[in-house]
Amino acid sequence: MSDENELEGGVEAPVAEEDAEEAKKPEGRGGRHQRAIFGVPVQVVVSVGAARPTIGELLAMKRDSLLPLDSKLEDPVDIMVGKRVVARGELQELEEEEGRLGVRLTEIVDLSEPL
Repeated sequence: MSDENELEGGVEAPVAEEDAEEAKKPEGRGGRHQRAIFGVPVQVVVSVGAARPTIGELLAMKRDSLLPLDSKLEDPVDIMVGKRVVARGELQELEEEEGRLGVRLTEIVDLSEPL
């Protein structure tokens, strides 16, 4: 694969001074390298709570058993990509599709903070 500034036969094309300066700048949010990843699908997990039953309690469960979580219905949920919380929100039933849930974002986590 040849460099953008290279012509056929390995001869370099002259680069305008403003183009050279532009090439040195880091690409912003709309840069072509960042745009390339915008179409990559990611799995988003919504964590509504957790439970810590014993193995015996799990083995005793049957169909229609209830596993109590450590959260309440009105508690915020964590929106995660991989193991990283990226936002928080509240569960809501979708108006146009009865019985389906969505999450209304209430907080976006500052991703510049270390893990």
